[in-house]
Amino acid sequence: SVLVSLEYLMRREGYEVCLARDGDEALAMLRQERPNLVILDEMMPKKTGFEVCRALRTEEAIGGTPVLMLTAKGRDTDVAKGLAVGADAYMTKPFSTRELLDRVREMLGDRG
Repeated sequence: SVLVSLEYLMRREGYEVCLARDGDEALAMLRQERPNLVILDEMMPKKTGFEVCRALRTEEAIGGTPVLMLTAKGRDTDVAKGLAVGADAYMTKPFSTRELLDRVREMLGDRG
């Protein structure tokens, strides 16, 4: 699955990874773990990536966390919606691992 592939890639690059299987689990994990970066898939069970991002942005403790939104849809309206709910960056599948890693490094800056 894409989730397992992303986990492997990020761990191989030396990043600590927390995985959530759905939007509700993602929000609970974000509140507890307070990560340096969040990678959200637009199409998650229970809550979409849009809903998780919107909820994240309303919480003082974690609201400033950078968010990278991933989607299989490349429509301009989806990108605009993701950015409107607070995503900092957007990537459309398929993308190369190099593109993803470059974006993650760029977004983390000194936080990584």
